[in-house]
Amino acid sequence: MHNSQYLEDDSWKSETDTLAAKCLVDLFVKFFDVMRSQLADVVAIITSFLSSPYKQYANTGMAALLHLAASLGSKLSEAEWKDILVPLKESAASMLPVFSNIIKIMQNVEVPDRNQPYSDGEQYSDHEFINDDEEEANMETASYAIVRMKNHTSVQLQIVQVVKKLYEVHRKYFSAAHVTILLEILSSIASHSSEVSNESAVQLKMQKACSLLEISDPPIVHFENESYQNLLKFLQTLLAEDEFVSQELRVESEVVSVCQKILQIYLNCAGQEVTDQISNTSPTLHWILPLGSAKREELAARASLAVLSLQVLSSLERDSFKRNLPCIFPLLVNLIRCEHSSSEVPLVLFDIFRSLVGPAIMNS
Repeated sequence: MHNSQYLEDDSWKSETDTLAAKCLVDLFVKFFDVMRSQLADVVAIITSFLSSPYKQYANTGMAALLHLAASLGSKLSEAEWKDILVPLKESAASMLPVFSNIIKIMQNVEVPDRNQPYSDGEQYSDHEFINDDEEEANMETASYAIVRMKNHTSVQLQIVQVVKKLYEVHRKYFSAAHVTILLEILSSIASHSSEVSNESAVQLKMQKACSLLEISDPPIVHFENESYQNLLKFLQTLLAEDEFVSQELRVESEVVSVCQKILQIYLNCAGQEVTDQISNTSPTLHWILPLGSAKREELAARASLAVLSLQVLSSLERDSFKRNLPCIFPLLVNLIRCEHSSSEVPLVLFDIFRSLVGPAIMNS
């Protein structure tokens, strides 16, 4: 039987492993000139921590990796930097199947229909319930899956921060090939966050279990928001500050693509379908139903990211914006049509139509 307490490491073992990882890096840095050929082996040990389901071990691996990079950054060749970045990418990818396992666990769990918290002692009365043992097993399994989900999203976001830190500190040593690896990590995590967010049935089951267990829900929307925000800001920094890499990696095109994805996510949450083709048939009329309170709350949580994407699009050079207008115009139109929980989105949208879309159409 799954048990959520299994995800809590023995503190002494966690502390020992953390100390061992730090000592390994310290020794390798001290004797780097002699041990240089063992860099890949040391990195393999460090990144193996990232694949652990335990958040403490993932923290240890990330701290050790940043320590190694900070100590040796200026001494590493292009190939040696790849020896660090490629295993990081592989470790991040190796954790993605964890989500599939969580989905399978939750699909087999029957969350009981109750109006009172599961922690209430009266829920265990044999006179009222004859399936207490089965219910308890289901709730214990659900609790295990919820903890796994929280750890999974937390570790993914920590990897995002590691990528961000590596680029901020060591960007002067990175070639286009290195930046490509970092972008692939961020893009993979962002795409994965949408995969997690799209599992609505599992989310509802988890929310129901969390309500009964009186614990917080897994931060799914936060995970998706943070993943895309960091990816977009990374691309924006490249576009603004590294012209050579931006041109080689076609960063501007990627910026527009990510903004499209973000706006589509926002529109999906608002219940607005995007139509980019003109039909010859008569338009079909649909009732526009107001969003429920839960959806309005989610839409409000997604508003800041939608605003960021609109601001990034509006910061493109006029010729670039005009060139990309055909692919983003349907999204902008649907943003006008949809319901908003925040006044920020309509305000930025109005500014884009006034200062960019209108002039582009008038001058075409």
